[in-house]
Amino acid sequence: MADDIANRVKKVAAELLKVDRAKVTDNARFVQDLGAASIQSIELVAALEEEFGVEMDQDDALSVQSVGDATTYVRKLMAEQRG
Repeated sequence: MADDIANRVKKVAAELLKVDRAKVTDNARFVQDLGAASIQSIELVAALEEEFGVEMDQDDALSVQSVGDATTYVRKLMAEQRG
């Protein structure tokens, strides 16, 4: 399941940012490495919320810098949701 979450985060990021999926690694930073503009960061939060059925705190979500961080954050939210 963990790999599934990571793969889904990477897929969403690649599609939204229109970058080659191979560039979307755990260590890739959204702004510096993948070229995300600030508006895309907000769109990425919304896309991940939709993909995983979670609600993210905007400030927490926008502080996430890398793909790996986003995966960890989504896992945390999903675990909290399961209770």
